[in-house]
Amino acid sequence: MRLTSFTDFGLRALMRMASAPDRAFSTAEIADEFGISRNHLNKVIQRLARHGFVATRRGAGGGAMLARPAAEIGLGDLVRLLEQDQALVECFAPDGACCVTPVCRLKGKLFAAEAAFLAELDRSTLADVALPTPAPAAA
Repeated sequence: MRLTSFTDFGLRALMRMASAPDRAFSTAEIADEFGISRNHLNKVIQRLARHGFVATRRGAGGGAMLARPAAEIGLGDLVRLLEQDQALVECFAPDGACCVTPVCRLKGKLFAAEAAFLAELDRSTLADVALPTPAPAAA
């Protein structure tokens, strides 16, 4: 199973936020740390904020931070949200058409594999994968 960069960026940002839950992170800071697109990350953070995973503040001292404890945020829920418009295969999409569908025996296997993947993620929370808190720089 391959996750989109949208999900990858979201998970990385959340893992960083979980390492310092009382601190607001700017998208520029997270994007620079991971070498990812700021614009793309902004879109990810907006979706996470709309769904209550992240709280955002503008201005000096602003940024994004977890809206609730990392131990209350399931990885399966995050992946479902971030991958919400991405079907595993074309025939899973709402408008997905496939000429093999009437006789396909693969679709059921792929559906079961996707369900197993998400079930595994449902057993873990963001707290389980939070990045270690970076050590302070030596003076």
